[in-house]
Amino acid sequence: MAAEGPLQVVVQGLEGEPLKNAELALSLPSGLIKDDRVDDLLLDLFQQEAPGKVQEALQPFGFYHSRVQLFSEKNREGPIRLIVKVDPGDPLRITSFHLEIQGTEEAERILREPVESFPLKVGDILRHDLYEKGKADIKAKALGAGFLEADFSIHTIRLSPAENTAEVVLVLHSGPRFYFSETFFDQGSGYPESFLRRYIAFQPGEVYSEEKLAKTRWNFLESDRFLEVSVEAPKEGIKDSRVPVRITLKPSKPKRFRMGVGYETDKGPGAVIRYQDLNFYRQGQEVNGELQVSERLQGLVVNYVLPGLGNQDSKTNFNLGLKREITDTYDSRSIFFKPEYSHDLGYGRLGSFYLNLLQDHFSIGNQDSISTLVMPGICFWERRYDDLVKPSRGYRFFLEGRGGSAWSSSNTTFLQFLGKGDALIPLPQGFSLLLRLEAGTTIQEGSFDNLPPSVRFFAGGDNSVRGYAYQSLGPKDASGKVVGGKNLLVTSLEIEKTITPYAGLAAFYDLGDAFDGFDRMDLKQGIGLGIRLYTPVGPLKLDLAYQLGEKDPQFRLHFSVGFGL
Repeated sequence: MAAEGPLQVVVQGLEGEPLKNAELALSLPSGLIKDDRVDDLLLDLFQQEAPGKVQEALQPFGFYHSRVQLFSEKNREGPIRLIVKVDPGDPLRITSFHLEIQGTEEAERILREPVESFPLKVGDILRHDLYEKGKADIKAKALGAGFLEADFSIHTIRLSPAENTAEVVLVLHSGPRFYFSETFFDQGSGYPESFLRRYIAFQPGEVYSEEKLAKTRWNFLESDRFLEVSVEAPKEGIKDSRVPVRITLKPSKPKRFRMGVGYETDKGPGAVIRYQDLNFYRQGQEVNGELQVSERLQGLVVNYVLPGLGNQDSKTNFNLGLKREITDTYDSRSIFFKPEYSHDLGYGRLGSFYLNLLQDHFSIGNQDSISTLVMPGICFWERRYDDLVKPSRGYRFFLEGRGGSAWSSSNTTFLQFLGKGDALIPLPQGFSLLLRLEAGTTIQEGSFDNLPPSVRFFAGGDNSVRGYAYQSLGPKDASGKVVGGKNLLVTSLEIEKTITPYAGLAAFYDLGDAFDGFDRMDLKQGIGLGIRLYTPVGPLKLDLAYQLGEKDPQFRLHFSVGFGL
């Protein structure tokens, strides 16, 4: 039933898509209702045209013999009701169906799947929407496979309404297959051509693909280096089925200076200052500097990036930094130099190996010491979320192996394995499930005291076991002070209910601890409720957590907003 003020239109005898199409055809014309009154002359015209409109609206669904009757009901106080009774009749059915691909054997092989899955066959009701969809799927597959001249030389439907039959004839001529040739860059990008070619998603000689052109354009835009990107394959440049590509780029300002403030329960209030040069020495190299100042963390890190020649995510990083971290558990002052090579493994996966030269002056428990480590490591990570601000599904994980040896000037010999990840699973009724897991283990020769806090394991805090202070869980020394452990296990289950597109309520259960041996593992538990607000700078999280299994359980508030510090 369509209602608009003093006039209601009720369609009877139809359902599903035919009903929707009929209701759309019976949309009230402008001027029929004016000042909350029905124009009688326009209403008479609408009633005369309505049967034809409904019959025409049903033909795409195979109904060519529909009968339509109109009745009007007028009440003194209520609106005018226009009743449209529809008898769709028997539909036309396909008695003959011929679909042929004319071209090379390669074209027939590539297009076999959309041909075999064509949504209509002999005996089916003639549905024009399915007919057009099937045609579009075949042509899209042909174009995507490089057959740029593919087109239907014959596309005919022979109707016999008197017999309720239809014959379908489709013939697609594939034409030749096209391939990429050279790629040309217009002047003015500000970057060397060898650097720009890292973002191209195809190579000369590959089959031409609109999808790869779109991917190339996205790669340039995602690099945050260009304001405007044009990736074109002009037809006039095609020669011998080879398609040249021309790319025009308008660069953004390479030098950026940003400041931000934020707050985290773990680290307190703070500020961050960032400097970035995305085109240092006009070679596409990067220089990044970041100064962090907060209640419990202060640090200065300078990062120099050499882009790799393989693809956009392959690069070599040189990191030099100073860091001071003060927690209820330890006080650490460190300096490090960390060269690292990262390589794109495809499908959202990255791998890297590094060498971390670290010196840490630290106080923990009753120990005040200096530790020097020459620590090589290898990492692998993957991230697949559908949105970075407000994701609805996806997962990510990170794996790392690292170690040090006394013969390489380290204070101790050890080997560590770390892993962490989370998965977001959508549930019905606006609910979602977030699963989180973090684990680590240490194999060591010599005294555990030689390991600085940065390579010991702790639990507790906003992103660990909520209900406990940051880095407050782990083995203790003889005086009862937490000194960290050789192993770590933390897991979390969180259910969130979406309230608005930018807000939600959450309930969670956290479990975990840091420990030296599995026989001394005592996993701590926290439960609670939280509020989520999603902003352009990331989520605002407010959690109220309660400790379980403690003699004197306590509540703890966890809050973070703005830049992570």
